Amino acid sequence: MDLPVLISGPGADPIYATAGAAGADLRAFLEAPLVILAGEQALIPTGIYLALPEGYAADVRGRSGLALHNRLRVHLGTIDSDYRGEIQVLVENGSDVPFTVEPGARIAQLVVHPVSRVAFRRSDLDQTDRQDGGFGHTGRN
Repeated sequence: MDLPVLISGPGADPIYATAGAAGADLRAFLEAPLVILAGEQALIPTGIYLALPEGYAADVRGRSGLALHNRLRVHLGTIDSDYRGEIQVLVENGSDVPFTVEPGARIAQLVVHPVSRVAFRRSDLDQTDRQDGGFGHTGRN
């Protein structure tokens, strides 16, 4: 699928790192390094604007390496097909030391996917073996 994209400057293009990558890397579109203090959060611009077709959405997701090595959490964001603003990434520094985001750093990934719209109809629900068991209900094995 070809996706119309407006890109603010050089180096901001979303790029798939490997042939099998589900998400395209998003880079920090910054003029200078941004320091995120321990326990703080920041909204990081990417310089990317999308025109998703109706029936599609995009998710902004974290990068596992940043989470593992730096405790930098990306808050999941959904980009709707009618949104035309800049894609930005909400990150939180979950560590106890400041984290510096360098201009052009790979900060998140973008996953484009089809979406289904449903008609919500009030009704009694069918019964299942699980019912309302959640949050670890099915065990740890």
